[in-house]
Amino acid sequence: MAEAETIKVNTLVESELDARVKKLEDKLSADVLAFSGRIAFGADLAIRDAIEWRKQQKPKRKKLAFFLETEGGYIELTQRIATTLRQHYRIVEFYVPDAAMSAGTVLVMSGDAIHMDYYSTLGPIDPQLPKRDGSGLVPALGYLKKYKELMDKAQSGSLNTAEITYLCSHFNPAELYQYEQAIKLSVSLLKQWLATYKFKNWKITKTRGLPVTPAMRRKRAQEIAIKLSIPDDASDYSYKWYTHGHGISMAVLRSEELKLQIEDFGKDKDLWKQIRDYWSLLTNHMAERGHKGVIHVKKRYKPLTW
Repeated sequence: MAEAETIKVNTLVESELDARVKKLEDKLSADVLAFSGRIAFGADLAIRDAIEWRKQQKPKRKKLAFFLETEGGYIELTQRIATTLRQHYRIVEFYVPDAAMSAGTVLVMSGDAIHMDYYSTLGPIDPQLPKRDGSGLVPALGYLKKYKELMDKAQSGSLNTAEITYLCSHFNPAELYQYEQAIKLSVSLLKQWLATYKFKNWKITKTRGLPVTPAMRRKRAQEIAIKLSIPDDASDYSYKWYTHGHGISMAVLRSEELKLQIEDFGKDKDLWKQIRDYWSLLTNHMAERGHKGVIHVKKRYKPLTW
């Protein structure tokens, strides 16, 4: 395809994306921002720029519908992103058309509401940090769990020579501390955001009709944070997150185990179709253009490069 024709096709597709976003904005009475990609350094700046661009357009709204798809990334960035969203919008609601894993799960907990359907998934709270050789990211929980296994074997005297060599060459105290702190930050942010935003309208207990206190909100938030971050050997819970990429469905999040209020956008068939149509076009366009990440607001499609 000639370059001029390619530009024309891309322009037509992005015009259609804008049209579909406008329909969603009218339906939801909210500004719409879509983010698909890894939560890597630079994502926070790109989200800030996109929001500031959107706030210059009309109509101006106090509510943001944030459509999120991510494999996760750096937990520190979720704090900056959440702060940016709250700087510009009084109400922030997250929509998960596909999956928002790890740091993405923590980020959606900063919303006033979480919208999913039967296909959508969140993930265990398992922040990712850069590998020592710079070749990519490693899930913190997996790193710490493997270290614990080797240390337990060392204490029992069953560590073999190969494992001793591996332990000495692959683990160091500075990295261990960094991973531990990342997990603590994840849990701390989730507790803070759930208690402040997600549970703000929880006024009366469901079973006994008692007034809900701030302490009760914090306690409930802590319970959820712990359950979403437990390792796979935690036999106290019926749900075990065996891998970093283990998807947690809306049904599980709503279950007696977690008791999270999740709004099902699949109940509104017109909204469900609009979301599916928009998200399919966005992700297909990303794939066609070879973009690994993108931020889209009305009149602005911006690919992300890492």
